[in-house]
Amino acid sequence: LLRNGNITIEANDSSKITMNKKVLYLHGFESAGSSGTAVQMRNHLYPMNVSVLSPDIPVSPLAAMEMLQKLVCDEQPDVIVSTSMGAMYAEQLYGFPRLLVNPSFHMARLLMLRGMGRQEFRNKRQDGMRDFKVDRQMISEFQQIEKNSFSGVDKEEKGRVYGLFGTLDKKVNCQPDFKKHYGTGNLMLFQGDHYLNGQILSGTVMPLVEKLLFEDN
Repeated sequence: LLRNGNITIEANDSSKITMNKKVLYLHGFESAGSSGTAVQMRNHLYPMNVSVLSPDIPVSPLAAMEMLQKLVCDEQPDVIVSTSMGAMYAEQLYGFPRLLVNPSFHMARLLMLRGMGRQEFRNKRQDGMRDFKVDRQMISEFQQIEKNSFSGVDKEEKGRVYGLFGTLDKKVNCQPDFKKHYGTGNLMLFQGDHYLNGQILSGTVMPLVEKLLFEDN
């Protein structure tokens, strides 16, 4: 139930839990909203009365950007946590505190290097899709989206956005892009590779999420 901007979950007839704050998680390429990262975030934040929204991002980059812009407008998340491709989209969702974990700002170039063809999703999606096709249309749409990267960066945005980079990431290295546009004030390094695991999530990402949710308000 939605009441006064707060999500109320009816546990049973005699008790209700009001979720006072909201986190939006945006997954990476080939993934889905059902990823283990989203599950762990929910388990961590639920006792703090924080809900976690974790949608399946549409395969089409143009459809994805349109959906996400509408979603943040409607839901007004307190914090956005994003990984890899999801962080490329999140960077453009200006006005919200955002964590960009191993962001992949150059998806079009990455996919051209990897080659086109069918790819399988690594997590179950609500629409039942099991695979999708990387083609010239997808690459072209990523190029269109990427043209708007960093277009809204100003002093306020530099304070809202955090870049978290794994020192062992061999897939993507967008630290130079982040430094160029956002500086180093909110740049953090952690010992890990491209994909988040439970230890990094609980030890590095979630403490920063909690700080943004509670300490900075």
